[in-house]
Amino acid sequence: MTTALDGIDLSVAPGTICGLLGPNGAGKTTLVRILATLLTADGGVARVAGHDVAGEAARVRGRIGLTGQYASVDELLSGRQNLEMFARLYRMRGPAVRRRADELLERFGLQGAARRPVRTYSGGMRRRLDLAVGLVVQPAVIFLDEPTTGLDPQSRSGLWDAVRELVRAGTTVLLTTQYLDEADHLADRIAVLANRDGAGGRVVVDGTPSELKSSLGSGYIDLTVRHTHQLALAAETLARTGGSATEVRDELRRVTLATGPAVATGTALLAAALRALEAAGVEVEDLALRRPTLDEVFASLMGRTPTHVEEAA
Repeated sequence: MTTALDGIDLSVAPGTICGLLGPNGAGKTTLVRILATLLTADGGVARVAGHDVAGEAARVRGRIGLTGQYASVDELLSGRQNLEMFARLYRMRGPAVRRRADELLERFGLQGAARRPVRTYSGGMRRRLDLAVGLVVQPAVIFLDEPTTGLDPQSRSGLWDAVRELVRAGTTVLLTTQYLDEADHLADRIAVLANRDGAGGRVVVDGTPSELKSSLGSGYIDLTVRHTHQLALAAETLARTGGSATEVRDELRRVTLATGPAVATGTALLAAALRALEAAGVEVEDLALRRPTLDEVFASLMGRTPTHVEEAA
């Protein structure tokens, strides 16, 4: 038997966004399905909106919304028809059904496409409609399981705005995502799940984005050279100035040097690096001191090389 989760301990404050990160197989979706009463845990206790997910499943379902990785709306119906159908499933009747559909269509910018079949919608429009469906009854807690998967940057940004509006209205959000910049932009706190020593997924770190970045204990100097052929010389020169390992990225003409934990140390290292690069004849296009990214924090926790998701997003 495979243990999907092992010793999860997680608390989310009301009216906040908790980002749930972790590699594939760490148990993020399993945790969401348990909290949403779609799966039954073998042990432990979980409470959502004050109710036990095992003993009070019906009460939990009445307080939550769930949006999965793929839109769950009916493609043959229009956007309005989908919303009105779900409103009736929630036992709304009469004018309240149309009124709620109108409110949600306006809130998510879908008025112009309200009568069109969903099969004609773009990916971003479908995701917005899917989120709107989850809000037919304003939930106390909403689970967003990788809600922006496959969306273009503009659609992702629009969905982020919708999520922020939810929180301003008092909803608590648990967000699983593969996009580290998404967690950085949205989450008040971030929990990272990982499998360790053959056990099931567990929370290996939990804190605000700023706390997680500070936990890495170092900053970085990013150097971009004008000419690719000078990368090796630049890396060698930076390595002699101090700090720790350097990373070279040919496609960006960039060398990255990890500094010490103190800002003053990083600033002094930056000045020393600039002098050394000038003396070595390296033509510098850009030189900057920065804090770690969430990608670098995640890479450190997972024991891998950063993929710099923020640059690709």
